[in-house]
Amino acid sequence: MNTSPAYAATLLRLALGSMYLAHGLLKLLVFTPEGTAGFFSSLGLPGFFGPVTMALEIAGGTALILGVYARYVAAALIPVLLGAVILVHGANGWGFGNKGGGWEYPVFLIAASVVQFLLGDGRYALKSQVAKSAAA
Repeated sequence: MNTSPAYAATLLRLALGSMYLAHGLLKLLVFTPEGTAGFFSSLGLPGFFGPVTMALEIAGGTALILGVYARYVAAALIPVLLGAVILVHGANGWGFGNKGGGWEYPVFLIAASVVQFLLGDGRYALKSQVAKSAAA
């Protein structure tokens, strides 16, 4: 039995979870909820979308790291990245090193999130451990 795909899914899940968690914590601890709301308002969005996005990134990143419905969490976070591409990074060109950050990084993360959805939770996922305990 080839277990490499399960370990690959785990590595991807941990990497994506860490990235989402770091971005959410950046909004919380550095930009603050108020600053994040102000930035979202400057984009023409309701300010409350900022803290909602922050909470989604923190909760989603944590769920991915733990392996709680990782495939569905990864899919549910794709709209956050699409919003980043459309509203923030898309007009800045391809390279993320461009002023304001280009769209290469969020588009790559969208692709990685789709792959996570297709691969599933991987090994050492909390959801899998709970399912095994329930079956026993």
